[in-house]
Amino acid sequence: MRILILQHNSVQHPGIFRQFLSEDGHDWLSIQIDESERIPPLDGFDALWVMGGMIEEWGKEPFPLFRDEIELIRQAVEVQGMPFLGICLGHQLLATALGGGCARLKQPDIGVLPVQLTEEGATAIIFDDVPEDFKSMQWHNSEVTKMPAGSVCLATSPNCSVQAMSWGPRAYSLQFHLEIDSEIMANWMAITDCKQQLDATLGKDGTSIMLEACKDQMALFNKLAERVYINWLHAGAQV
Repeated sequence: MRILILQHNSVQHPGIFRQFLSEDGHDWLSIQIDESERIPPLDGFDALWVMGGMIEEWGKEPFPLFRDEIELIRQAVEVQGMPFLGICLGHQLLATALGGGCARLKQPDIGVLPVQLTEEGATAIIFDDVPEDFKSMQWHNSEVTKMPAGSVCLATSPNCSVQAMSWGPRAYSLQFHLEIDSEIMANWMAITDCKQQLDATLGKDGTSIMLEACKDQMALFNKLAERVYINWLHAGAQV
C-alpha cells in the first residue's frame, strides 16, 4: 500500500504508526501543508491519512491553508472511496469535507483522559479487540459539532461528544492521539506555546504532569495504536 500523509507541521507526524508501516513494508509520502508543499494528485496512492495541527477559528470561511486540503479529502473519501484515517485536526477536516461542522470547545481537552466506545463503535471493525473504555492522550481546542450525513459516531467522552467517526466502509477518524510515542512527546514539550497551554490547563509545571501521565500509559497507547492500525488495514481491504 502507498499512503499519502498530510501533516500540518513537522512535529505532528504519524508517530508509532511509522514503525508499523515500515514493518509491514508499506510506502508513504508525507506532505507538510504549513510549508506550502504541493499536494500531489491522488493517482498512485492507495490511501490518505491526515494528521493533527493547530487551528484558531472554525466559524469562518476556511482559510486558504485548508481549502484545497478539504477538497482533496472530499475527493478521496466521497468520490473515490479511498481508505482514510484522520487524527485530531484530520478528524475535524474529514467532518468539514463531508458537510459537517466544527467549533471551539468551551474548555480545551488536554491530558490523559477517558474515551468510551458507542454501541456502534463497540461492533465497528476499527475498534475490534479494543476495550469499550480506555484512556487516551487528548490535546485539542475544537471538536466536531455537526456530523456529516451518513457518518457514525464510534466513540465519545464527557467533554467531546464525537471522539471517533466513520463514513462509509473505509473512512475513519479519531479526535484523540493514538500515534504518540516518546519522540512526539519530546518534540511537543519543546515548543513554548505547548508548554504555556499545558501550564494554563493542567496547572503549574503542566509539562511534567503531561509527560508523566503519558509515560505511565505509553505501553497501553502503543498497544491500542497497533490494534487500530491492523483494524484500519482490514477495513480498507473491504469491498
